[in-house]
Amino acid sequence: MENTQTIHMADLYGQYLHIKDEVDAAIQEVIRSSIFIKGGKVSEFELNLSRYLNANVVACGNGTDALQIAFMALELQPGDEVITTPFTFVATAEVLALLRLKPVFVDVLPDTFNMDPEKIEAAITARTRAILPVHLFGQNADMEAILRIAGKHGLYVVEDAAQSLGTDYIFRNGQTQKSGTIGTIGCTSFFPSKNLGAFGDGGALFTYDEALAARIRSIANHGMKVRYYYERIGVNSRLDSIQAAILDVKLKYLDRYIASRQEAAVWYDKHFEGLSGLQIPCRIPFSTHSFHQYTIRTQARDELQTFLKSRGIPSMIYYPAAIHLQEAYAYLGYRPGDFPVSEQLVREVLSLPMHTELTEEQLGYISGAVREFFNGKINRKGAE
Repeated sequence: MENTQTIHMADLYGQYLHIKDEVDAAIQEVIRSSIFIKGGKVSEFELNLSRYLNANVVACGNGTDALQIAFMALELQPGDEVITTPFTFVATAEVLALLRLKPVFVDVLPDTFNMDPEKIEAAITARTRAILPVHLFGQNADMEAILRIAGKHGLYVVEDAAQSLGTDYIFRNGQTQKSGTIGTIGCTSFFPSKNLGAFGDGGALFTYDEALAARIRSIANHGMKVRYYYERIGVNSRLDSIQAAILDVKLKYLDRYIASRQEAAVWYDKHFEGLSGLQIPCRIPFSTHSFHQYTIRTQARDELQTFLKSRGIPSMIYYPAAIHLQEAYAYLGYRPGDFPVSEQLVREVLSLPMHTELTEEQLGYISGAVREFFNGKINRKGAE
């Protein structure tokens, strides 16, 4: 089959066309009101998202700000330690460094790519104050195990749910909660390619604790208590009204968007079945998977990416280097070999096109190219 249509990693324009009238009307409503900052649309979106998540929601400027505000709200002090993972986007560790907190890394699991709970207790010291799990690629970390450890040691849990909004966590007793609402504070991003994406930057924080939510809201608005009176040091991090209006429209379709991603993932799974040398995304019993990314593993990663590019198929490497070996974080003193799973993953992971607008034709073309590569690899090996 030939590729008869451009394939995107994320087809944001195609998604927009399905809800164009609603989005355009929402934008025009904001323009007519001329309330562009902290307007009613922001409050409406926060309320609707809080109903969806069953938690207090405070919107902010972006996902990185959400993480920073979370740790400011918890009043951690310089030198306090936060346990997190080196296999994630840099913002997870960046905010800790900016606040003069110390990132303490633990390795991830080789199948889910999420924090390995069995590695946490060995990393806890007298300075540890929090655990920062990342729900990578749209699947939850083992929160029940993490909460058990946090409770035992009196630690906060801040969830980096930037890639997992809408994902369900399933407790052993059958109870479910939305990703980001399980720990002390959850943080998310509305970067355009996320499960719920704006037309620019945006983010939010979630918590059940109303007093903590009020502190978060104050910090995100310069530390303000009432207008021009400031009770704490804060930052300027606001979701603007136009982005809130767009997100409020798209929120109505979030579950449908996730279902579309899951259907595409099932297609990939089925058509990659039996391919030697390729590992499809793992599914775990305590979490749904919203497939922010569909990320495979193969030792032939670079060769496969080159082959797909030759067929007009985009792919992405998230992430090409673990954080503990990045130049900016050399001051932490980590060395190659400290986190072997993460260091192997950066050489083997590859994310394939995954979004709400993938057609069966496109999925067939992509999966066919992947099969062609691996079947040809077997043939080439046999001919050697």
